[in-house]
Amino acid sequence: MAPAKLLEAVKEYSPKTDLETVELAYDFAAKAHEGQKRASGEPYINHSVETAITLAKLRLPENMIVAGLMHDVPEDTPVTLEDIEKEFGEDVASMVAGITKLGKIKYRGMERYVENLRKMFVAMASDIRVILIKFADRLHNLSTLDALPSRKRVRIALESLEIYAPIANRLGMGMMQGKLEDLSFKYVYPKEYAWVSGLVKDRYRAKERYLKKVGEKIEAELVKNRIKTLDIHGRMKHLYSLYKKLLKYDRNLDKIYDLAALRVIVPSVADCYATLGIIHQMWKPLKGRIKDYIAQPKPNGYQSLHTTIFCDDGEIVEVQIRTEQMHEEAEYGIAAHWHYVEEGKESPEAVNQQIAWVKDLIKLQQESLKDKGHLIESFEKLKIDVFQKRIFVFTPSGDVIDLPEDATPVDFAYAIHSDIGDRCTAARINNEIAPLDARLYSGDMCEIVVDKNRKGPNADWLKFVKTHHAKDRIRLYAKKKRLS
Repeated sequence: MAPAKLLEAVKEYSPKTDLETVELAYDFAAKAHEGQKRASGEPYINHSVETAITLAKLRLPENMIVAGLMHDVPEDTPVTLEDIEKEFGEDVASMVAGITKLGKIKYRGMERYVENLRKMFVAMASDIRVILIKFADRLHNLSTLDALPSRKRVRIALESLEIYAPIANRLGMGMMQGKLEDLSFKYVYPKEYAWVSGLVKDRYRAKERYLKKVGEKIEAELVKNRIKTLDIHGRMKHLYSLYKKLLKYDRNLDKIYDLAALRVIVPSVADCYATLGIIHQMWKPLKGRIKDYIAQPKPNGYQSLHTTIFCDDGEIVEVQIRTEQMHEEAEYGIAAHWHYVEEGKESPEAVNQQIAWVKDLIKLQQESLKDKGHLIESFEKLKIDVFQKRIFVFTPSGDVIDLPEDATPVDFAYAIHSDIGDRCTAARINNEIAPLDARLYSGDMCEIVVDKNRKGPNADWLKFVKTHHAKDRIRLYAKKKRLS
């Protein structure tokens, strides 16, 4: 008999799931793991159950919940993938095979590390569901790290902080990223974790009470203006995210305006903009702190209106306004899109478009990994392509170009087309002439001026370009020039 908490989670979050199938999968996995214990001493099947519960809470379909229950069966028991396929079908067996192929990502030399990253991206490109199950698996592992030796705890937490969390971010999974980071933070940086936790302990409680009052005032005003409020709630900044921001602001908590934010969920896009106007009538906004991520979504698909206001009693509050669908996508990212596929609201092809960048990464790595001497360079490229923050910059025709933070007009030119990069001579940022090494910011409109007679790029551009593609093209041209 499957545990009640698993069945309750499935009923609440994935009501279309067949409970009988979940029961069968639980019995199958429990029998396979019978007698096995985790380092904490608890039955091994508990881990499989917690993984499946996380997948249910992400509102993922039945086969993924079943695969979550099975994910360690072929690796840790005598039961084979063929046995799983016979009982639960090819689709479940395929996902479990994908998780098994990933192996264990461990910091055991750069070569092994980069190779395992490649495996992860190949698995994601083949079936994005595999990484969602892996996230759920990792989340429970992190919550039970205390049972492991100190050295192993730090290694698993570091992997999660430097690999899993950034990928969750690129997949738009804000909630998953925050949980992975915060669970890892206390093991990787224990002193810093204790400092930040102590710093915000009382502030968070006070902020929650304050935001509740502000939320009630906003809701009352929206009612007067006949705007339906689906939800208003406070959001406290995740500890690791706060720690990174504190480092940017001289560890001064008073300089951080989004320590706590108020989220206002309304039915439509029109209601979002109307709500923004009403809030600005109630309180004065801070200059330069109004961000429209609805008209200009972030590269990972995030949409919302953000404003920071001078509120009652001199408090400064960030307000995030979005529709219910925007909120779901901000919290669950790619998992929300899988839910839409199951509901018939979206096609699987639309989900594949969300992860087109993964396929680009695989092409990049295939060349780099042929030569062991390129491994470090390959890792650096990975950090640029996945592990850095992203910005979005517009072409004059309104197309969005996704770039790493601190990218320049030359990076932008190469992202449009290699020939444009090779022949660029000047740039206009927001209709003003700018140097080619200028820093681009999200929302900028960039126009590249090209010289058709120019033979190739300037080798000096290597001093400031950020993207691997720009660097590769400039180096290739410089090499050809030396050999000619």
